[in-house]
Amino acid sequence: MAERARKRPCGPGEHGQRVEWRKWKQQKKEEKKKWKDLKMTKKLERQRAQEEQAKRQQEEEAAAQREDQGRHYTLSVALPGSILDNAQSPELRTYLAGQIARACAIFCVDEIVVFDEEGQDAKTVEGEFRGVGKKGQACVQLARILQYLECPQYLRKAFFPKHQDLQFAGLLNPLDSPHHMRQDEESQFREGIVVDRPTRPGQGSFVNCGMKKEVKIDKNLEPGLRVTVRLDQKQLPESKTYRGKVVSSQDPRTKAGLYWGYTVRLASCLSAVFAEAPFQDGYDLTIGTSERGSDVASAQLPNFRHALVVFGGLQGLEAGVDADPNLEVAEPSVLFDLYVNTCPSQGSRTIRTEGCPEPAFSREVSSPLRPPTMAELEQGRVKSKLGVKNPGCWCPFNCSRAGRPRTTLPAPALGPFPWLRPSSSPWLPCSLVSPRQEPGPAEGSVEPKMAKEQQ
Repeated sequence: MAERARKRPCGPGEHGQRVEWRKWKQQKKEEKKKWKDLKMTKKLERQRAQEEQAKRQQEEEAAAQREDQGRHYTLSVALPGSILDNAQSPELRTYLAGQIARACAIFCVDEIVVFDEEGQDAKTVEGEFRGVGKKGQACVQLARILQYLECPQYLRKAFFPKHQDLQFAGLLNPLDSPHHMRQDEESQFREGIVVDRPTRPGQGSFVNCGMKKEVKIDKNLEPGLRVTVRLDQKQLPESKTYRGKVVSSQDPRTKAGLYWGYTVRLASCLSAVFAEAPFQDGYDLTIGTSERGSDVASAQLPNFRHALVVFGGLQGLEAGVDADPNLEVAEPSVLFDLYVNTCPSQGSRTIRTEGCPEPAFSREVSSPLRPPTMAELEQGRVKSKLGVKNPGCWCPFNCSRAGRPRTTLPAPALGPFPWLRPSSSPWLPCSLVSPRQEPGPAEGSVEPKMAKEQQ
């Protein structure tokens, strides 16, 4: 019995000390519980670290995808300011400039260059201008109106004082571009002006971005500067200001794929449009537009980073080439990579410059839009009845072409008298091209009986 007692494990009273078993067991239970809690805490910390790492990777992938969605090329447009001289009143001059601004904003033009078609001297872009009346500097007035329309509404009062050139600018339709935001609209980027408020050195300046609160940026800048601000994703609702960082004005385009307005540049002559390019390597694709150019349908656009489309004035690009003392060429086509006619089948003898950007940018090169010939209508190649959609419809009203490829048909043969047109216009929707069908009398009506009696 003594040997068995020695082999048995000794408890806390092996040295002859008297121990209370209940307290000892309670102690052991508490230690075991603490050990389990510690083990569970470490496990939760590892899980939390793994979740944070996975979340960080997802955010990096999302940021990389957002950067890939950006637009890395630019589109520039150059046109002469002399087009305003053709307007008969200051109201029409302002409205003409508004048409150009709207067209460029719709097609995401990044730069508008206003050049002097006459090329008299360099005073067009240097010195102080007194403004434009009925006879004056049309280039400056066009540039000022373009800048006014591009600026967000909440910044115009700070950047554009009262001026004669902007007398009727309030009548123009707004561009409503993505950077023209409302007060409560949420966006990652915003345009703002640095406010003149005292701040500590190194604490950053305050920017008015058209919101209820001002934005505190990370840099000290001079008051009155227009800046592009990227707002932080996490904002404190109880804070008196928002937080953000000053970024380049190109970041919304290159990183988020947003159209962020256009810049306006003045050029003293046509050659200065190319020589004073804001890009390091200039424009790698230049396109000239003229009615004497080749058909735009046969043109193939190469890969480019910075494209420039040049429109001429009332006398075409030839007038700008002849008046430029820096150019020694006879034909303007040698200045451009492509010299195209954006509207080869125009119905007017001349197309004004303010009407050129829309057909130039909306022209479909691969499959130009055209009506069918009367022979095709008679042969039944394009048929449609009321309420029945034609899968090969070509008409511009989208009456039956939803989700289907366009049918390419041969060019219409108008014969020796192109000014003669059929009575039914081919530009009507295809549901209206078919001859009108009179509905027959309903069953049981009196009309058939009366007709038989008359016969």
